[in-house]
Formats: sequence, structure tokens, C-alpha cells
Amino acid sequence: MLAENYELIEAIMLNLGLVCLFALMGFAVHDVLKKNDVPMIGRVVAYGVLGLGAMGFVAKGIIQIFWTTSGVGG
Repeated sequence: MLAENYELIEAIMLNLGLVCLFALMGFAVHDVLKKNDVPMIGRVVAYGVLGLGAMGFVAKGIIQIFWTTSGVGG
């Protein structure tokens, strides 16, 4: 059974790993911004860039799902 679902398990673990990495990056950015007393506009920009990066991965996943269900990608 493991060999049959290897690709599914790999995809799930990759996505969970990316979520964990983005969470760790968010915590690191929050810690640096808090310790250095960064103004609000700087915090908004930093969190915005991190959020846009995360949304890019989400968009990639959604596009990949649409392509595989329509038969475009293998």
C-alpha cells in the first residue's frame, strides 16, 4: 500500500513542510521586527512580502490541481 500511495504521501509532506517553513519564517520576522522596534509601515511591508510569497505557493498548488484534473499535466 505504501508504494501505491508514495506520490500522494510525498506531495502531502512537501506541502506540510512548506507550511512549517513559512510559519518559522513568520516567527523569525516577527521576532526581528519586535526586537528592533520597527515602525508600523515597515512591519506591514515585511509581513506583506512574506504573505505574498505564501500566496504564490498556494496559487501554484491551485493551478496544479486544476491542470491535473483537466488532464493538462501528468
